[in-house]
Amino acid sequence: MGTIGNHLLAVLPARDRKRLLLLATAVPLDLSAVLVDAGETPGYVYFPTSGFVSLVATTEGNPSLEVGMVGTEGMVGTQVVLGVVEAPVRALVQGAGSALRIPIHAFRLELDSCKALKKTMDRYVHVINSQLTTSASCVRFHQVGPRLARWLLMSHDRAQSDTFRVTQEFLAYMLGARRSGISEAATLLQREGLISYKRGEMTILDRPALEAVSCSCYGADLQCYVRTLGSSSVQPRGATAH
Repeated sequence: MGTIGNHLLAVLPARDRKRLLLLATAVPLDLSAVLVDAGETPGYVYFPTSGFVSLVATTEGNPSLEVGMVGTEGMVGTQVVLGVVEAPVRALVQGAGSALRIPIHAFRLELDSCKALKKTMDRYVHVINSQLTTSASCVRFHQVGPRLARWLLMSHDRAQSDTFRVTQEFLAYMLGARRSGISEAATLLQREGLISYKRGEMTILDRPALEAVSCSCYGADLQCYVRTLGSSSVQPRGATAH
């Protein structure tokens, strides 16, 4: 990946990548910032180079629910690849960092003229769609504890650190669960020595054990990424372990 910082950009042929990078501007990803809300027409697509973004489904009269997560392995704004501009979900910065931002019009012109970019992005759209499908099944069929473990692993992959900030209130919001259920599940993981949680700071202490108690959705997402984008891609932490 070198100094580029984003896996999708890193796997492009050098000439195509250089042309795309000329269109990009480095911008900060501020914690809790909304890059685009559901139903809005964004002006840009984002390739995170650090930090990570939650894809949050919102429905009137109901709590919001995280249905996907994007870090340095992906891009925010995949609907553009399908020729759609309106955002289907809210993109909420969950882990502060930075991104390369490209105007949508310029990006669409590159998609039309660059076969390598179009092929890579088509494959990534499949990965995102698979993640959305997995998340829907996960919420319906899996208990809060394994779902929490999955979310922590996904965040750990993208945080580039064993420690990251998160509150139980935010976890409940992301997982669509009661705060009391999140607290009970987190307490159990902490008691077993898998995590440490103090004053809003989460630390992963035993990743293999956390993977063992996570639901199967975590491994399914990673396997889909490897199958679709190839083992030559730089994967999130732990991706080659499944």
